[in-house]
Amino acid sequence: MEILSRLNSPAMYLICGAIILFVALVCVFFMIRAYRAGAAIGMDKTKMKRTITASATFAALPSVGILLGVIALSGSLGTPWSWLRLSVIGALHYETQVAEAAAEAVGLPGLSASAMTAQAFTTIALLMGVCIMWGMVFSIFFNKKYLSRLKAPKKNGAAGGGFGDTAMTAMFIGLVSAYIGSYIGALVSGAGRFTFAGSWMPLAVVAVSAAVMAAFVWLAEKKNAAWVDNFSVAGSMLAGMAAAVLLRGV
Repeated sequence: MEILSRLNSPAMYLICGAIILFVALVCVFFMIRAYRAGAAIGMDKTKMKRTITASATFAALPSVGILLGVIALSGSLGTPWSWLRLSVIGALHYETQVAEAAAEAVGLPGLSASAMTAQAFTTIALLMGVCIMWGMVFSIFFNKKYLSRLKAPKKNGAAGGGFGDTAMTAMFIGLVSAYIGSYIGALVSGAGRFTFAGSWMPLAVVAVSAAVMAAFVWLAEKKNAAWVDNFSVAGSMLAGMAAAVLLRGV
């Protein structure tokens, strides 16, 4: 556990906290500039303040999912690094998956706090950073051209950019299929066939989370309750975690 004490040291908090503070100040800076620009073009200040309040309110519950990710990662990667990754540029689904893959690549049994070493953490942190930096790099060179394609109408009058949505959907389906497939493979091959926690538990949690997410999608699309989209990720994660706790006692 010596590595965890070093990962949670004041120096790590200072380094990561300084970066997060800088990003927060940049956000405040642009928020103030946007508010002043809106007032300059004659937008209603009352409506702008109401929009700011509504945005902050709707961002509260979805951020619970991010907090859960910080808690999940902090047990093996330390709180400062997990806090930094999920506060600045990281995405919940990305960070946990890449960290798990990197941990297995260096020979760890997953994100195990007891098996974590300084060398393993360095490799995991480096891979997490290198893999996610390309979005920023590509935006510098290709974002202007991509935005022009989004604004350009297609022949049938629809907006462009459909390939990006399709590619993202395909990527997530592939990731989910890979994870679910590993558990199904273990079950079919006989590894842990009679162990509920070993084979059936992950599949049951996936089923519960998928059902809750489907309920959110149904409410948003069929009942015109678009606001529930803000709570879908956090809600399905909480439901899955609750299912895991309840099923563990079965």
